[in-house]
Amino acid sequence: MDNASYTALTRQSGLMQEMRAIANNIANASTTGFKAEGIMFAEHVKSLGPGANSLSMATAAVRDTVQSQGGLSQTGGTFDLAIEGDGFFLIEAPGGQRLTRAGVFQPNENGDLVTPDGYQVLDAGGAPVFVPQGVGRIGISPDGTMSANGQPIGQIGLVRPIDPNQMIRDSGVMFDARGGFEPAPDGRMMQGFLEESNVNPILQIGRMIEVQRAYELGQSFLDKEDERIRGVIQAIRR
Repeated sequence: MDNASYTALTRQSGLMQEMRAIANNIANASTTGFKAEGIMFAEHVKSLGPGANSLSMATAAVRDTVQSQGGLSQTGGTFDLAIEGDGFFLIEAPGGQRLTRAGVFQPNENGDLVTPDGYQVLDAGGAPVFVPQGVGRIGISPDGTMSANGQPIGQIGLVRPIDPNQMIRDSGVMFDARGGFEPAPDGRMMQGFLEESNVNPILQIGRMIEVQRAYELGQSFLDKEDERIRGVIQAIRR
């Protein structure tokens, strides 16, 4: 295989990864707290020696999460929470503490505030948030303080990653802040609201068409290159 084919193949591989990311974005366009993901391409140039042209290869190994604010939808649920501005909820997942913007919570049978998957919601210090039973309607203030009958009973943590560049997507709506996290002073919680996905389906479909056309163009080049090489081999055999 010659250098032109190698170059085209690296580009095709990157386009395939981008297509998967776009398809995942579209599939989660209605997922609460989901953040759209993109692929970052990088060019690697290698010298082939004196008097020879350099070889350029493309890679798409870096995933970039779009952290823009999603729309807010009102639900009226006591433990439905949306974050306006900076910050994440802190969750105790099987793999460790994770960050999320998906604020669909409910108390479990033990009174712990949990996600739909049963993961505990934590306060800023990393302790589980407990919801007392039989205290009437619970109010949640913008800083996460829970109160009943005017008395504070706990506080839901609102944190942010210390280094956003070290925050890795762990699953659909949860992130692993490998560089650590700290309190988020500029964010505010809104009780009875949920943050919608920040995916724009129309833009994603448009980008999918562009990527598909680029992939088809690359495949056409590889097919023609294969025909050329076969032609050369057949000419040499004659």
